[in-house]
Amino acid sequence: MFNSAEDRQAKIIALLRDENFLDLRMLTDRFGMSVATARRDLVDLEEAGVLRRTHGGAVSLNQVAQDKPNAARLVWNRAQKAAIAATVAGMIADGDTVLLDAGTTALEVAKKIAGRKSLTVISNGLDILAELARSEMPNVYAIGGEFTETNRSFRGPLAEQAIRQFNVDKLVLNAASIDVDRGLICTSTPVNASVARTMIEVSSRVIVAADHSKFTKSSLSVTTRIEDVGVIVTDVGARSIIETAPEKLRRKFAIAN
Repeated sequence: MFNSAEDRQAKIIALLRDENFLDLRMLTDRFGMSVATARRDLVDLEEAGVLRRTHGGAVSLNQVAQDKPNAARLVWNRAQKAAIAATVAGMIADGDTVLLDAGTTALEVAKKIAGRKSLTVISNGLDILAELARSEMPNVYAIGGEFTETNRSFRGPLAEQAIRQFNVDKLVLNAASIDVDRGLICTSTPVNASVARTMIEVSSRVIVAADHSKFTKSSLSVTTRIEDVGVIVTDVGARSIIETAPEKLRRKFAIAN
C-alpha cells in the first residue's frame, strides 16, 4: 500500500525509466490501484512534464535525437525484426520493384528476398546493398549521396534526386518512432525525413516495418501520417498500444507472428 499519491507517482516514474511505455493494466496489476487512480496519476505526471499520456497509458518524454549506430541496433529485438521481415517479404509479389529504406529491419527484409530473381530492388542502405550483392541478385540499384556511418546510409539532395528517377511498387520504410496518439510516423532528423518523404512520393504502396520499441519513443522529425501509409508491420509487443488506437488507425497495422 502507498502512503500518498506522491509515493505512487514516484514508483511510476521509476518504472517508466525501465519500461518507456506504461499501459493502464500494467499499473493497476503491479500497484493494486484502480484504473481511475492510475489515470489521475498519469494526468498529474503529464502536467509536471514527466511523461506524455497516450491511448491506454503513457510514454517517456525522452526523444530520439539521433539514430543509434547500426551495430547496436542489429542486436536489439532481433527475433521480432526477423518475424516482421518475414511478414513484409510475404507482401512482396514476384515482379515487384521494391525500395528498401536503410535500417536494420529493412536489412532483415533484404535477407528474406535476396534469392528472388524476379524482383528489382533499390536501396540507400550500404549493408542492404552488400547483402543483395552477395546473393548475386540481378536487378539491384544503389542510391548514392552523402554517406552517414550511423545507419550506414546515403542521404541528402543527391539521394533525393536519384530516388526521383524510379517508379516503385513497394516501399519498405523504417521509422525512429510511431506516435499512435497523434497518428504520426517520425524519424530522428529533418535530413532523414526529407529522404523518406521522397521515397514515399515515388512509391505506390508504403509498408512501414517497425518493432514494438518504436511505439515507446518520440523523435524530432515527422515523416508522414499513419493514415497515409499502406500498412505498418510490427510485433506482438505493440498489441496493447494498437488496441487502444482509433478504428481508422487500427486497420493500418499488421502483427507479425
